[in-house]
Amino acid sequence: MSETRHSWRIDAPGQTLVLSSSGGVPGAVYWGVSLPPEEDLVALARACDMDVTGGMMDALSPLSLCPEAGHSFDGQPGLVAYREGQVLHPRFRLQQTEGHQFTCRDDELGLTLVITFEVLGDTLAGTTTLEAEEDLTLHHLAAPVLPGPQMGAEIVDFAGRWIGEFQPQRSPWRPGIHLREARMGRSGHEHPPLAYFPEAGATNTQGTVYAMQYGWSGGHVMYAEELADGRRQIQWGHATGTRASGRKFRTAPLYLTVSNRGLNGCAVAFQRLLRDHVVQWPDAERPRPVHYNCWEAVYFDHDVDVLCDIATRVAALGAERFVLDDGWFGRRDDDTSSLGDWDIDPRKWPEGLTPFIDHVEALGMRFGLWVEPEMVNLNSDLARAHPDWILGPGDQTEGRQQRVLDLSQQSVRDHLFHKLSSLLANHRIDYLKWDHNRLLPVGSAAQTDGVYALLRDLRSAFPAVEIESCASGGGRIDAGILSLTQRVWLSDSNDASERLRIQHDAALMLPLAVTGSHVGPRVCHTSGRVHDIRFRAWVAAQRHMGFEMDPRELSDEEVRVLTDVTRWWKDNRNWMQRADILRLDSADPAVIAEQQLADDGARFVVFAGKAAASSQIVPRPLRLTELDKNAKYRVELKNRDEAHHLSRGAPVIKSESLEVSGAYLMQHGLTLPWSFPDRMWVIEGTRL
Repeated sequence: MSETRHSWRIDAPGQTLVLSSSGGVPGAVYWGVSLPPEEDLVALARACDMDVTGGMMDALSPLSLCPEAGHSFDGQPGLVAYREGQVLHPRFRLQQTEGHQFTCRDDELGLTLVITFEVLGDTLAGTTTLEAEEDLTLHHLAAPVLPGPQMGAEIVDFAGRWIGEFQPQRSPWRPGIHLREARMGRSGHEHPPLAYFPEAGATNTQGTVYAMQYGWSGGHVMYAEELADGRRQIQWGHATGTRASGRKFRTAPLYLTVSNRGLNGCAVAFQRLLRDHVVQWPDAERPRPVHYNCWEAVYFDHDVDVLCDIATRVAALGAERFVLDDGWFGRRDDDTSSLGDWDIDPRKWPEGLTPFIDHVEALGMRFGLWVEPEMVNLNSDLARAHPDWILGPGDQTEGRQQRVLDLSQQSVRDHLFHKLSSLLANHRIDYLKWDHNRLLPVGSAAQTDGVYALLRDLRSAFPAVEIESCASGGGRIDAGILSLTQRVWLSDSNDASERLRIQHDAALMLPLAVTGSHVGPRVCHTSGRVHDIRFRAWVAAQRHMGFEMDPRELSDEEVRVLTDVTRWWKDNRNWMQRADILRLDSADPAVIAEQQLADDGARFVVFAGKAAASSQIVPRPLRLTELDKNAKYRVELKNRDEAHHLSRGAPVIKSESLEVSGAYLMQHGLTLPWSFPDRMWVIEGTRL
C-alpha cells in the first residue's frame, strides 16, 4: 500500500520550490518561476510522476534533496560516507518538519539528516547537516540537491586564472556528469563556486534562467548530471575528501534563484543577496570611499618622504582612503622573506606608521594596511620558531616563495589575532587588505573554518574596520568570505580592457559596492599595454573606484581627466552602490555594455565599452532594459567631449540631450557615435 504523500512550498520573490515526500527524504517536484498561490500541491506532485518501461528498474528511485544509493539511485548520491572501512547505504525516513526545516533519520545507522531552507531577499538558501551517533569518514555531503531544468540547453560555469578571472564556460547538457571541482583549498581563480543554467534562447535580458552559488571559501565540487532516464540533478558540496572524520558535518549555504528575465534576473538577485544580506557593513549608510593603493607605484620600496608626496597628490585627485601595501614589516624587501613577522620595519619606518597616518588623515583620507596573515616565508622569525605551524609536508612545492600557516590550530589563530589586534589597537587603521597569494599544499576544510574563526574574532574586536578579500586578485571570491569582509579585489590586472570584460562577467554575481576597481598606470604592469586615461578612469568608475599608479607620472591633462571622473563618481556613488547592474545584449560583439539602474528606477547610467574593432563601420543601436516602457527619459552622453575627429556625423546624442520613451530605448536602442577600440561611452538617463 502506498504511503501518504505530503507536499510543501517555499516562495521567494520570483521563484517557487515545491517539495514532496512519501515518507523519505523530500524531493523537489517543482523549482521555477513563481506559481499561483492557490496551486494544488498534491495534484502538482502527482502530475510529476514519470512512467517506467523496458530496460529500467520497476520503479524510479527518488531524486530527493539527498539522493540515496540505498534506494538504488544510479546517479551521484548526495551522501557518501564510510565507517570502519565500510561504505554506508542509509535509507532515511522523514521524521519531522518545522517551517522550512526537514529532519530525516536512519535509526539502524544512527544518522540524522537535517535539510533547511531560508528566504534571503530574492534568493533561497539551502543547507544540509549530517549528525552521526558514531564517528564516520565523510567523502561527500551535498547541499540540498535540486533538479536541473529539463528545458535547459547548457551549463554556464566559470574558469579563470591570475589576471584573467571569471571566464564563462558553456557546456551542453548531455548524458553523464559534468563535474567541476576546486580542490586546492580556496574557491579559486580556476572555478569560482557559481553556475548558471539557461533554457534555450535565453540572453542577458530575456528567457528563463536558473542559477546557483555555493557560499564556501574552500575547495568545492559541483555535479550537473543527466541520468539515463533523462532526469537531471545539480549537486554542490565541499571538495571530496577534505574533511576529517567526525560526527557532525554541515554544508555551506547553497543560494538559488530563478528568472524569466534572462541572466540579468539571476544576476540582480545575487547582487542584492551579497550587498543586502551577506555582507555585514560597519556603516551601511557611509558612502564607499575612493581608494588609493600604493603597490604599483612603489612595490616594496617604502620611503616615507616619497609616500607622503604621493599621498598629497592622490588626495588632490579625490582619494579618500590610502592603503599601504606590501613591504612595511619585517625585512620585507622582496617576496622571499618576512611573511609572518608582522612588526613594522624600523629601517623604512624609523618613527613607525603613526606620523604617516597623521599625514594621510590631515589630507582628509583614512588609512588602510596590507596584510597576508595566512602565509609565512621560511625566511622569517615565525617559521624558524614554529616550523610545526606550517601546513603540509616539509618538501612541498612553494607558491610565490611562501608557505601556508595551519589555521586549524588554535595556537596559530591566537598568535595571528594577537599580532593583528596589536596593530589595529595601536594605530588608526580603517581598513585591512587581506591577501592570500598561493594555493594550499593540501585541501582542508579545517583551514577554511580556521580562517573564518580568525576573521570573526577580529570583526568582533574591531567592528569598524573594513576588510578586503584579495587572493592574487580574484582567487577567493564567494559568499562565504563576503560574510566576513566588505570588498573583493576582483583581479590583479589593472589593464582597463581586461577589466572591462572581467567586471562584466563578474556582475553575474557581484554588486558595485563590493567590487574594487582601480585606475592603473599608463603602461599596465601585467599586460604591457598603454591605455588612454579616459578609458582607464571610466572602467574604474563602473565599480568601487580607486587608483593604483604613481601619480607623479600623470600629465596635467591626465590629472584633469582623472579628477573630473572621480568627482562624477562621488556625485553618483550613493545611488550607484545600490543600483542593479544589468548586462546589455549588444548586436556588436566588440561592445561590452551594461546599464546600472537605480533602485527606484528614476535614473540610470550606461557604460558602453569598445573592447575591439567592430566588423562594421558604424555602431549598431544598443538596446537598454528594465525601463518603464510608458515613461519618457532624458538621455545625455556624459563624455561627448571625448568624441574623436573621425566621428564626423551628427548623432543627436553627440551634441544634445534626447527625450524618448522607455519603449523606444528598449525596442530600438541608443544610436551612439563611432569610436576607436579601448574607449567607453557613458550615457546618463533620467525618468521625466
